[in-house]
Amino acid sequence: MDHTEIKVNDMPEWLLKNENYIPSADKDTFVNKSILSVFKVLSRIKKQDSPGKTAFQMNVPLQVLGTLVLILLVSLTRSFVFVIIVNVWLLAVLSMTDTTHMIVILKLSMGITFFTAIIMLPAFILGNTYSSIMITTKVFATITVMGLLSHSTKWSALTQALKRFYLPDIFIFILDITIKYIYMLGEFSLNMFYALKLRSVGKNRSKYSSMAGIAGTVFLQSKEMAEDMYHAMECRGFTGEYHLNDKSKFKWRDYLYIGIIAVFFTLFIYFGRV
Repeated sequence: MDHTEIKVNDMPEWLLKNENYIPSADKDTFVNKSILSVFKVLSRIKKQDSPGKTAFQMNVPLQVLGTLVLILLVSLTRSFVFVIIVNVWLLAVLSMTDTTHMIVILKLSMGITFFTAIIMLPAFILGNTYSSIMITTKVFATITVMGLLSHSTKWSALTQALKRFYLPDIFIFILDITIKYIYMLGEFSLNMFYALKLRSVGKNRSKYSSMAGIAGTVFLQSKEMAEDMYHAMECRGFTGEYHLNDKSKFKWRDYLYIGIIAVFFTLFIYFGRV
């Protein structure tokens, strides 16, 4: 008798079965969309904190002040010609920026302008044509100038500019910490989404309910990070005050920008009298 045949017959039946497990197909649309959304926010914040060189780099406090003045002039003017001149100048500046930033700013500006045009459509149909067009063009100018400011300066430079305007330190502190916490907690939640995707073998019908677990874990992590940050600031003697160490001087771009804002202010007065 063959010893091999005896050994095979003595084995249990479950050992002789094929154990190749093929999990059933499942859709990862929810997890993939969540990962993509978080990743977009994180990449946007990271790019915002380290923008590339642009054609109009200048003193950030001056640029913030000029942006606020330009928005104020556009909001107060009743001249359609003045708004068109501002829009033409903004588009000219936008054409000198990086292609990626230009596309992002134009998408945001055109999207909000289109939404405003839809809201103003009933007033346009009822005969209030001038006001509808004025509001729509003003919205485009406002969003574009804010987009240019946002994509050409760092977050740290913006908070430093706010200190130049003597804003309360608690406001600057909340703004600065909020941006940093969004990035850090975003990375933490992104890793949790990756873990959820890797551990979901076969059909996982509890993916939506796992969002509650992710949200709860992120909340607990944020609480621990807040306590650690408080103790670290307490040990380092942080009193909530921000001090400026920047001694930057005006360059020719800054004086040119001041001249452009002065020209817009002159045009605002001139077209206001016409």
